[in-house]
Amino acid sequence: MSETLANLLHETRQFPPPGALADQANVTANVYGAASADRLGFWERQANRLHWHKRWDEVLDWSNPPFAKWFVGGQLNVAYNCLDRHVEAGRGDKIAYHWEGEPGDTRTITYADLHREVCRAANALTDLGITAGERVAIYMPMIPELPVAMLACARIGATHSVVFGGFSADALKGRIQDQDATLVITADGGFRRGAPSALKPTVDEAVAQCPTVRNVLVVRRTGQDVAWQDGRDLWWHDTVDPASAEHTAQPFDSEHPLYILYTSGTTAKPKGILHTTGGYLTQVAWTHHAVFDLKPDTDIFWCTADIGWVTGHSYIVYGPLANGATQVMYEGTPDTPHRGRFWELVEKYRITILYTAPTAIRTFAKWGDDIPAQFDLSSLRLLGSVGEPINPEAWMWYREHIGGDRCPIVDTWWQTETGAIMISPLPGVTICKPGSAMRPLPGITADIVDDTGTSVPNGGGGYLVIRDPWPAMLRTIWGDDQRYVDTYWSRFDGLYFPGDGAKRDADGDLWLLGRVDDVMLVSGHNISTTEVESALVSHPKVAESAVVGATDPTTGQAIVAFVILRGAAEGDEALVQELRDHVAKTLGPIAKPRQIMLVPELPKTRSGKIMRRLLRDVAENRSMGDVTTLQDSSVMDLISAGLKVGASTED
Repeated sequence: MSETLANLLHETRQFPPPGALADQANVTANVYGAASADRLGFWERQANRLHWHKRWDEVLDWSNPPFAKWFVGGQLNVAYNCLDRHVEAGRGDKIAYHWEGEPGDTRTITYADLHREVCRAANALTDLGITAGERVAIYMPMIPELPVAMLACARIGATHSVVFGGFSADALKGRIQDQDATLVITADGGFRRGAPSALKPTVDEAVAQCPTVRNVLVVRRTGQDVAWQDGRDLWWHDTVDPASAEHTAQPFDSEHPLYILYTSGTTAKPKGILHTTGGYLTQVAWTHHAVFDLKPDTDIFWCTADIGWVTGHSYIVYGPLANGATQVMYEGTPDTPHRGRFWELVEKYRITILYTAPTAIRTFAKWGDDIPAQFDLSSLRLLGSVGEPINPEAWMWYREHIGGDRCPIVDTWWQTETGAIMISPLPGVTICKPGSAMRPLPGITADIVDDTGTSVPNGGGGYLVIRDPWPAMLRTIWGDDQRYVDTYWSRFDGLYFPGDGAKRDADGDLWLLGRVDDVMLVSGHNISTTEVESALVSHPKVAESAVVGATDPTTGQAIVAFVILRGAAEGDEALVQELRDHVAKTLGPIAKPRQIMLVPELPKTRSGKIMRRLLRDVAENRSMGDVTTLQDSSVMDLISAGLKVGASTED
């Protein structure tokens, strides 16, 4: 990481926890010392928050690193922990989900309702021949049947693999084939941006090349006409709804496979990240309780992610349900039918805890401060950020315009592979700095090291690593133990390397800089794209930015920035030069972009991630690669059409 770009670490704004929240917080400061003194004892205490059919014999088996086993010999059932125990304790009438469809249709689902539906689905899957250890692929919109399907699999010990509903037939096919799935659960379609979006045709195309699939179970959501293969295809309402609502959850070993979730790799083949049962549920339940300060009797929690991503697995399904939370689950997009849709839902359901992505926050800021101001957001008491580093100005906008200058923000770092939050403020304890994820959570030993694996001092930067195993960690890459070792454990001896760069400020607080792949080498200086993007967004006329490195004959790589302006800001050559100078003043002359391109939008996937690969194609005048995973492929045409301003602004 660049030693010259220290400005990002000199954030002087600090926000202590609100006094009332700190007084009633679920977790207090002494937890850090207790976890440090006895890390395994700490995680054992968190496991005790769950119901175990059989207690473990050993907390951690690390005799064959990097292959961990947690709570060895213990037995539990995930669905029982998420549903049965709440119903048996007399909380069956408590609302589990307020579900809102994009067209405005709603469902209120209690824990007793959810328990009945999961039992019916578990019986239906068993009747279809699904047994413990079989893999079930799930390709669905954000409807209640999605968590029902996941929990039904967990209940009978089948391993589910949710595939995001925006993926292509080829992507779905590859994931089904890699895991030899025998059942696919899908829907005719879902609603997106005001119109039905078909899913069944994609499944038909994929399954045609997947001989292991015996059945396709289809939820009727949109009422679209669908092709039908008798003997293979089954309607959910004909198969699940008539099934018995009586089902006894059987315990499974703590290391029984719970789910496989695929994430992109450096090769064409995605990585099937395997998570197991006891350790995973322990950590997602505790982090949901601690990081969000959840009060299940009074809080309304909304994680805006899609369940097709790990955020939805851990903080829409397993963590919140294990804690008996009441949640909001939304099918659609934040701008349908209007750009105030999210804030309308906050007002309607009196949401108290909101967990969303920096990309969404920057988009809301771009749309204008006046939109959230039209809604009553006074119910909010805590805000969360997830998915990528959040720049300080987006953090401040979130706090001011959504949190009313009163809500603490938990900026969380974790990934598909870690399973649960690893680095985050604790809202009743931490004095937060805008843009910093602050410290590793209790029980997590994260560090920043240099090229040799040596810890860097305060004020230094390098590579983020995890020194000790943690309960929710991935166990392997499905079917490829060697790839697991090579991908995550080979860069530094004995250390887990997630691929991210980070800095530690003078106080020892952590600043995540994104993937090390997104570090540019400019005239021998390592410069993070995150640092330059943060500098650009700190300018009052900039709403959002994305930065890439482009080949340069003089400097090796040059910085190219794509910038979206706020509201009514006018773009011209003078503003472009002003922005370049602003970056140089903020970070130093070495970070001055060679080019700044003013664009109307950025290329994003449906999960909200910016596809910098496509921006590199533009920056280097290459033909563009695959755009099928974009939320809106026409964005690239808009970018190409808008490159006149700032296309050649060099000193």
